[in-house]
Amino acid sequence: MKSLPKNWITEGLIDFEYKKYQLLSYLQETDKQFKAVKLYPVLGELIEHHRLLDELRSGKTELRNLFPKALNGIDLENIQLHYKPQIQDDEVMKEITLITEYALPKLSGQIDEGKAIYNYVEEQVEFEPVGIQPLYNKEGFILLSTELSRDIHAFRYKSNLLQMAGERFRSITMWLVGIYQRTIVNTMEKIKMQLIRDIKELPNPATWRLHSHQDFPIEETLLPISKRLLLRSVSE
Repeated sequence: MKSLPKNWITEGLIDFEYKKYQLLSYLQETDKQFKAVKLYPVLGELIEHHRLLDELRSGKTELRNLFPKALNGIDLENIQLHYKPQIQDDEVMKEITLITEYALPKLSGQIDEGKAIYNYVEEQVEFEPVGIQPLYNKEGFILLSTELSRDIHAFRYKSNLLQMAGERFRSITMWLVGIYQRTIVNTMEKIKMQLIRDIKELPNPATWRLHSHQDFPIEETLLPISKRLLLRSVSE
């Protein structure tokens, strides 16, 4: 998918009509992804673009830091490179203000659409433990399935605590460990036992099931949603 550079508003030709075309072209691509019910990484990118522009408008991000800079000199004594902004023009600043004011509501509308799709998908899935859950649930397995497929995607997950800006956050890492076939006899409990036999370092793992009643994309939609549901469960 065609992406929008992080500093798109200050890169290349700074002209309202050009930037408007650039933004609308990107939003057209994100709309195609949403129509295919593919939420990530599109939704996260839209939120990040909105955050950067909102901080720019509110003054939390200095505009001059977003512009490309030209090498102005070399400090050999301190081994440092000195740069100067390439653009210092009031007319350019006015164009950027126009672009920002135009882009923010467009991005907000697309984000709202993505969130509505996210909430709809979340309503269509079942999320529950498989078997008896151990007290330690910070790592284990999650089994992803959809109504129209016999494939069961088995992922291993691990939850970690991150320290950022003085605050602690919990994150989830997931990776595929196997794809199994769902049959009358090959139940979720049997797949869990098979995983325990194959991956002996987790003798009593927490195991979860996420089942979708519709055939949503796994990588772009069901996997991110399963991470969010897992985070809620392992944080309790």
